[in-house]
Amino acid sequence: MCFSVPQEFVKDGLQFVNRCTKPDKREFIKISQAVGVGFLIMGVIGYVVKLVHSTQHLGQPCNLSSNHRAVPVNNILVGGS
Repeated sequence: MCFSVPQEFVKDGLQFVNRCTKPDKREFIKISQAVGVGFLIMGVIGYVVKLVHSTQHLGQPCNLSSNHRAVPVNNILVGGS
């Protein structure tokens, strides 16, 4: 009764593992390039957000109240004034 779920899970898991194959060289290179481009894009976005944040607060004293966010992502995405 209570052992049917784990047995079925193990059976499905073994079927999945048996169907999986290692990527060939061409597929591995494509996956690596896609991951690299993703890292690059996320890095550029993070750099731009940090740059915009640092230029918005030039000459202003640092105010770390509970309402202050480190990076005003919402203002950047929505285009706040």
